[in-house]
Amino acid sequence: HGDTSKMFIVGKPTILGERLCRVTQESLYLGIKMVKPGIRLRTIGAAIQKYAEGEGFSVVREYCGHGIGRGFHEEPQVLHYDADDGGVVLQPGMTFTIEPMLNAGDYRIRTMKDGWTVKTKDRSLSAQYEHTIVVTENGCEILTLRKDDTIPAIITHDE
Repeated sequence: HGDTSKMFIVGKPTILGERLCRVTQESLYLGIKMVKPGIRLRTIGAAIQKYAEGEGFSVVREYCGHGIGRGFHEEPQVLHYDADDGGVVLQPGMTFTIEPMLNAGDYRIRTMKDGWTVKTKDRSLSAQYEHTIVVTENGCEILTLRKDDTIPAIITHDE
């Protein structure tokens, strides 16, 4: 399995909408660049939250990244904010998604009556970017890299 998402801007975007998309993608890249064996999973979410909130945006709490393997959605849950991760420490071979969803307003969302459509509670703009990555011996590899991504496919942390 693999999982990825990207925002496509249609028409003339607002300055806020364009900035929200840029910051969301930057927060994804920030999280990916941190991945290496031995770090706690929660450090990724804490860094994404700090960056997003520093840029004036909020992080959705109801959706998260996930482990991926034989099943499409597996453990661990990859939260994009600072929260308990159950002590998960990254190990080589772990495969999961990082998929921050940022809102221009409050972080809360609501599901519509159709049971599928989700909107921000305050009707603010929202954006999400996602990649599937695997932890390597000294960093990570992005398995879902696109031609227009501005991050390398393989990230190493030589010590």
